[in-house]
Amino acid sequence: MTENSTVDVLISGGGAAGLTLAIELARRGVSFRLIEKLNDPFRGSRGKGIQPRSQEVFEDLGILDRIVAQGGTYPRQREYRDDGSVSESDAVVGGEPTPAEPYHLPLMVPQFLTEGVMRERLLELGHRPEFGCELIGFEQDEAGVTARLKGTSGEEAIRVRWLVGADGGRSFVRHALDIGFPGKTLGVRAMVADVILIGLDREVWHRFGDGDMQQQIAICPLAGTDLFQIQAPIPLEGEVDLSAAGLTVLVKERTGRDDIEVQSVSWASAFHMNARLADRYRLGRVFLVGDAAHTHPPTGGQGLNTSVQDAYNLGWKLAAATAGAPDALLNSYEEERRPVAAAVLGLATNLLDAMKRGDMRRGRDVHQLDIGYPSSSFALEKPERNAGLLAGDRAPDAPLKGVTGQPTRLFELFRGPHWTLLGYEAEQAAVPPRPGLHIHRIGERGDVIDEGRHFHDAYGLESGDWVLVRPDGYVGAIIASAHAWALEAYLANVGLAA
Repeated sequence: MTENSTVDVLISGGGAAGLTLAIELARRGVSFRLIEKLNDPFRGSRGKGIQPRSQEVFEDLGILDRIVAQGGTYPRQREYRDDGSVSESDAVVGGEPTPAEPYHLPLMVPQFLTEGVMRERLLELGHRPEFGCELIGFEQDEAGVTARLKGTSGEEAIRVRWLVGADGGRSFVRHALDIGFPGKTLGVRAMVADVILIGLDREVWHRFGDGDMQQQIAICPLAGTDLFQIQAPIPLEGEVDLSAAGLTVLVKERTGRDDIEVQSVSWASAFHMNARLADRYRLGRVFLVGDAAHTHPPTGGQGLNTSVQDAYNLGWKLAAATAGAPDALLNSYEEERRPVAAAVLGLATNLLDAMKRGDMRRGRDVHQLDIGYPSSSFALEKPERNAGLLAGDRAPDAPLKGVTGQPTRLFELFRGPHWTLLGYEAEQAAVPPRPGLHIHRIGERGDVIDEGRHFHDAYGLESGDWVLVRPDGYVGAIIASAHAWALEAYLANVGLAA
């Protein structure tokens, strides 16, 4: 077994969570390896919904337009009843975009297309996943982790500062750490398959037998492809024929129609629905992200999105730690993300109950725009605020205008791996400039102008107030001018001392 030199981070698992983390580290110049035990990229569409908050994340990562181009919006759903009647309704309920929330509807993008765009972005940054490379063991000490890998050229040992398990619900990393994964099996077994079929149009999401767990089946055209996705509950025990012929029989039994024929199967899976949450997200120098830390039913389109946002939260913190930030910043990953997963588990389980009743409409509760970290150790207000935007909240967008007259947006100021400090009608800088911090003053004497008062309405600041926005687009601190001294201590705690 050969031993290779140290890199900062080893990421085990090349799905959406692992790819997000890799992009975050790559654009910050952190050394890493991204390994995936499968020999080829995952080719299914287990996660196909991209929620509005994840769209904001993908905008920051520089891939949103490409992802939108790969997929589309959710079609209306057509419900076929036993008496032969048909009705149509919206599968997702959303309002109009606003200056503060520019994305308001989930996108439908098959997972294999989303991950393909992410690999393309990672390659632009000079990196690629190592397929056919498996983590087979590791040991950690106070200084780092020694990991054993098995790949096409044999076994090797590498030394890393941190290990991240992004290796799914059956996580080898979680098992090796002996971290509990309590929860429950939800008493539902289902199948999902991406197929080529004839007999149905691609204009709507076809639903049969809603409310009947013995007869229910949904057949949805997958945006950006020629495929349909078949979803259906199946008996808790026994083999299920997921071949084209077997699925054709299943469709005929559930729909009562013999004009629908499955011609080929691209990917298929049968699974028991679970709701489980890891007891902890960090043990020493090892972290869990994505399905390795939480698994829940697919109802509501929350899984891939929650996984991406886990990695988005952890990435900048690992980068800060490599530059010497206090360990408390890494501890805040579990502190912030584990409660989010617990809430998402409850939401997805409730939506599963709604699906059993035949009600599959999804509203704002699945958009993830209201997720925040108000109880975080890194949420600071001086003085304390009782209403409006709070530290820990998602930082809203707002249209602005540069003093040259060119339009811009807050999200454009935020885009990138840096922190952003915004002073509202501030006379002078609250802290001196430093690497990793972009400072803007909004107002007549600043570099950007709140011409439509959208920033004022979204942020609710007084003249002289400062708001510090984290690299992941959440408000870290809101500081009145009289308390500007508190910013220096805060920045030192996240590795940005002057």
